[in-house]
Amino acid sequence: MQGVVKIYDPLTGAGIVVNDLDRSEVLLRPGSLQGSIFRMLRQGQRILFDVVDEDGRSYATAVRIGSDGY
Repeated sequence: MQGVVKIYDPLTGAGIVVNDLDRSEVLLRPGSLQGSIFRMLRQGQRILFDVVDEDGRSYATAVRIGSDGY
């Protein structure tokens, strides 16, 4: 999936991403960038991610920087 960072707190590593597909909000958990060369995100940044649904909420996993086709 692809989306844009709406909110990101570098101190906690938590945030919200707006999914391009249906404009739904997907939560970023602390540690979502683990394994990436990036350590923080900025508001408005385009990212690629996978989604996992747990306890009725959608969470971004496997966060990557960029957009499809680039």
